[in-house]
Amino acid sequence: MAQPIKEPCKKEACDIQACLSKNNFLPQRCQKVIENLQSCCEKCESKSTHCASVSALLKQITKK
Repeated sequence: MAQPIKEPCKKEACDIQACLSKNNFLPQRCQKVIENLQSCCEKCESKSTHCASVSALLKQITKK
């Protein structure tokens, strides 16, 4: 039987970090990967330590 994943949104959080690094830390250029983390957090009911930062990132995207 497979073990449950301890940090269900770790991959998505790492994807955001990689995207931000490649794009001069401009969250507007990483909207899709940020949305992927948000989706993951919704699925796991934010039971991942990586979900705390997603709302702040989403706010940065909507700023113009």
